[in-house]
Amino acid sequence: MKDKNIKAVMVGLGYIGLPTAALMASRGIKVHGVDVNQHAVDTINQGKIHIVEPDLDGLVRHVVDEKYLIADTNAAPADVFLIAVPTPFKGEHVPDISYVEDATKNLCPFLEIDNLVILESTSPVGTTERVKEIIDEERPELKGKVHIAYCPERVLPGNVIYELEHNDRSIGGINQKSTERAIEFYRHFVKGELVATNARTAEMCKLVENSSRDVNIAFANELSMICDEAGIDVWELISLANRHPRVNILQPGTGVGGHCIAVDPWFIVSEFPKQAKIIRAAREINNYKTEWVIERVKNSALKFELKYNKKPKIACMGLAFKPDIDDLRESPALHVTQALIKEGLDIMPVEPNIERHKDFEVFSTQSAREKADILVFLVAHREFRKLLEKGIDKEYLSFVN
Repeated sequence: MKDKNIKAVMVGLGYIGLPTAALMASRGIKVHGVDVNQHAVDTINQGKIHIVEPDLDGLVRHVVDEKYLIADTNAAPADVFLIAVPTPFKGEHVPDISYVEDATKNLCPFLEIDNLVILESTSPVGTTERVKEIIDEERPELKGKVHIAYCPERVLPGNVIYELEHNDRSIGGINQKSTERAIEFYRHFVKGELVATNARTAEMCKLVENSSRDVNIAFANELSMICDEAGIDVWELISLANRHPRVNILQPGTGVGGHCIAVDPWFIVSEFPKQAKIIRAAREINNYKTEWVIERVKNSALKFELKYNKKPKIACMGLAFKPDIDDLRESPALHVTQALIKEGLDIMPVEPNIERHKDFEVFSTQSAREKADILVFLVAHREFRKLLEKGIDKEYLSFVN
């Protein structure tokens, strides 16, 4: 099939689905995007975006103007169906694949012989097989006649468009033919290497990649707390240790957030609780680091009050889960801010990448500099780093470098 003849449905137009849909559309694939959020659908159809991601706004505007991308709340007939919906938790860190199941059921009426269904959502091992089960149940006449595969993204927010196109992809089908068909499809818009495997291995690969990163971050975060107790500058220590040719310690922070590193390890722990000991410990350390930050801020507020006989106004600098994006999912900075507000402290939340939040007023960086008594740097946003480089003439705590 030539690109211009391919029709694709992308279910889920969030931080992964929309950039992927736009990239596919820019390669001449007719993309019908689907999302339950009417505001997102309307925004996209106006050639605008409802998320913050560099270069995405121009790309979406172009493909919408060229009529290669449209958004809707309902699916449509296509050659390829992609699912990029959330997979949150239920109960004690148990993966909830109900969104995947619902998306699959909603696609079933539109499926035809030889269609390709690709799951991109981060999922527990066996979810792609569950997609197959649903299709077989809903459309028994298509059993064995629809190709089904799993292909997880591995992108960095803030650089998604480039990485979607250039990063290698692990692609695993429920059978060899499904794998081959999925690889053939991704070749239309991915320049990275497309590595064939099976569905279960591809599912585990995504979980393992982020679990590995979580373990490494946990070491850095644990080290930062040890150094605080020992009176050692952790940033200097890491810089010195990393001069060893085989040492590469990561940078500590407020914790770990986002819908990947803070979530994916639990998918493994939930399914393999006896074996995943280091993975569980890393998750617990990174979660504890966030609580440790909260206590540090509370202690600083108490010292300020004892010294000046008044409660300080505290600016929490950053709410996103990582620098220079607007994504607040699983954000440790947001958790710190909300916890401090709940404790009754006078908090000024600051996040330059969003205009408002449903729970509190969002202040500007300039307002925080002028009105706050203590600045607490929770996220290393570009404008915050510039502020730190220039020097600050008031009390501050920085949990990022």
